[in-house]
Amino acid sequence: MTSATQQRAPALVPAGTWTVDQARSTVGFAIRHMVVATVRGRFTEFGGAIECDEHGTCVRGVVKAASVDTGHELRDERVRGADFLDAAAHPEIRFASRRVEPTRGGGMRVAGVLTIAGATRPVELHVTVGHDSDPDALTLEVRGSVRRSDFGIDPKSLLEAGVSDRVDLALDIRIRSAGAR
Repeated sequence: MTSATQQRAPALVPAGTWTVDQARSTVGFAIRHMVVATVRGRFTEFGGAIECDEHGTCVRGVVKAASVDTGHELRDERVRGADFLDAAAHPEIRFASRRVEPTRGGGMRVAGVLTIAGATRPVELHVTVGHDSDPDALTLEVRGSVRRSDFGIDPKSLLEAGVSDRVDLALDIRIRSAGAR
């Protein structure tokens, strides 16, 4: 749990520790290219946890930067490289919540810090919580966007000039109670 004060959302995520079920989750993104195409990608290695107790809710996540997959190996190598994610020097992308609050309509607003390529910036994510057929599991639809320039990821050549600064985040996460078998 972080030292920041966080609100508890008892109807959304029950008390306890919940961990990401990587086999049933997706961490994805989309970015516009040349104004006419959308490049979609995902990360294949990630994890995270949500801790809820009487003091509040804390969300943490980590993604292995080298696990980026856009379906095009040459592009993936470029994205892993020093001009973008710099996965060799910064192998992990990290998120830590600072504030979690319920929203109208049964969702949550999760404000925190995101670290990409060694730069840490504030980000706000919108989460819709769903119930799974398993009573020890929940589904989370997480949406948000970041500007890559905020993390020092700017076009270094004319070839990349057509890539949007905005990156849309789309995470579809299944979490399981750590106390479940």
